[in-house]
Amino acid sequence: MTAVEGVRLAGPLSTSVANLCRRLQPQVSPRTATGFAEVLRRLGAPLQVAVAGRIKSGKSTLVNALIGRRVAPTDVGECTRLVTRFQYGTVDRIEVVFTDGRKQVLPFAPDGMIPAELGVDIDEVSHIEAYLTNAVLQGMTVIDTPGLGSLDAASVSRTEQLLGAAKAAEDDGDGDGTGELDETSRNAVAGAEAVLYVVTQGIRADDQQALAAFTAATASREAGPVNAIAALNKADTIAPESVDGSDGDVWKAASMLAERQADTLKPRVADVLPVIGLLAETAESGQFTSADADALRRLVGLEEDILEMMLLSADMFTSWECEVPAGVRVRLLEKLDLFGIRHAVEIIRADPEITAGTLRRRLLEASGLAAVRSRLATVFAARADGIKAAAALASITALAHASGDPAERQRVHDAIEVLLAKPEAHQLRLLEALTLVASGAVEMPPDLSEEVLRVGSNAEIPAQLGKPGESRAGLATYALERAGWWRSFASFGATPAQSRVAHVVHRAYFLIWQQLREQVGGAR
Repeated sequence: MTAVEGVRLAGPLSTSVANLCRRLQPQVSPRTATGFAEVLRRLGAPLQVAVAGRIKSGKSTLVNALIGRRVAPTDVGECTRLVTRFQYGTVDRIEVVFTDGRKQVLPFAPDGMIPAELGVDIDEVSHIEAYLTNAVLQGMTVIDTPGLGSLDAASVSRTEQLLGAAKAAEDDGDGDGTGELDETSRNAVAGAEAVLYVVTQGIRADDQQALAAFTAATASREAGPVNAIAALNKADTIAPESVDGSDGDVWKAASMLAERQADTLKPRVADVLPVIGLLAETAESGQFTSADADALRRLVGLEEDILEMMLLSADMFTSWECEVPAGVRVRLLEKLDLFGIRHAVEIIRADPEITAGTLRRRLLEASGLAAVRSRLATVFAARADGIKAAAALASITALAHASGDPAERQRVHDAIEVLLAKPEAHQLRLLEALTLVASGAVEMPPDLSEEVLRVGSNAEIPAQLGKPGESRAGLATYALERAGWWRSFASFGATPAQSRVAHVVHRAYFLIWQQLREQVGGAR
């Protein structure tokens, strides 16, 4: 982290962009300067990650798991129809932000969650700000969004407006003919710099369009493999027999399906990862108790064939006459679902002396949350400096164009070009090249497009080079070889647009080679 005038920034690129904003502020109109001040504020804030997806995809459950606290309402209610920003605060509190800018502070409900009903006119609410003394939120603000595809017309209208997808008055539902966001609502979602898109096994052909519509309203120009990943939620509901080659294994079936969905959603997302949101939420947010562990042990004590029959369906599990009270079984089902219960039973059978704490950790491992968090760290956290700097430059450019002053626009453009010419700004050039290829703005042969996406989408050198397990010396040789190839392609085989991308990729390989050469030399 780097500090500029007391503000903690993500790194040197963010610092350079912040300095550019400060230099330009006295040289632009007051309105543009105000916009630059907002850019500076966002540069100093944690990375803003929006969780998006269709209704009933389990977004809020996954949000709770990521935060490690059951705080976002998961049942359909007022709050699930609103954007909710979860951010770090020294005191836990809720702020209801109205469309006219007013704020009303509310306490959390007795169960620690945002109240299901706010006690205000929902039509006058822009969004909710939730402040939590939570370590996860010190490095990442999580934005929970309304689900796309709601049957509630008013909710659809609000969702589409907040996501920038409303087209005209006929889609508004309010008859005002504007179809535009008020400033407060726009700011609530526009701060997002990265996207976690939640899908289920029933992925629809228009999920790509839904993802694009969502990110159109964010600080990033478009979703891409640098700033977006997807989670295949409710992985435990996938029938293994529906996926060829899964060998009857639920998790293998989910992993294979996630790979297929990644092919569908690419290049808008870096990856699709399977996860069981309910199991993750229960295990990570303190919902799994020693009483639950004891209840599971009592289930293990039943005759094995009887328990197998009970686990065939939720109705049979809760209605079967047995020694474990029905109310206890209902509670287990709400927390773990059948997959989690079955998995816990198998763990206890293998280790009857297992403690409640160890059992909870084993269930968390089975949820797939660790892989999602790891990918978030790789794709988002490790690239926060570049993502935030790129989003800020996009905002700066948009502000200059909106000013209507050609001289101001040129002044901002020239300042950005000077910044991008610096060696340390190469990461921004690579992100730009990646976006051009991923969006189809620059057409490349499929094998070269895949190579650009690989180099630009990964943070680790072996993954960038597509050579996992290779020695440093081998990686260095390959990087130099590819650097030479891309330089030749830029000069002799590429169109002007392709040449621009090729020069950036050549430079990326060359910098990788330099870094590896220094590592190899230092190891001697």
